[in-house]
Amino acid sequence: MAQDNGERLIWFLAGAALGATAALLYAPQSGERTRRMIGRKALEGRDMLEEGGRDLIDKGRDLYKQGRRVADEAADLFERGRKIVEG
Repeated sequence: MAQDNGERLIWFLAGAALGATAALLYAPQSGERTRRMIGRKALEGRDMLEEGGRDLIDKGRDLYKQGRRVADEAADLFERGRKIVEG
């Protein structure tokens, strides 16, 4: 589920960047000014994607730690149950 949210975020940001670029291309400004604006927006989009990627990595690490903890607890419970059954 978290992966789905991450993918949605990435696609949303990519769509927003493309939409902003298209809007700039149709804006009634000079070519030089439009190119500067596109460059600025591209850098902003890159920064947003980097930040989103870092957030996804952090969430992934957290999920891995939680999963590891649950697996360790399950293994411990299994071992305790085995010892009880063996007597």
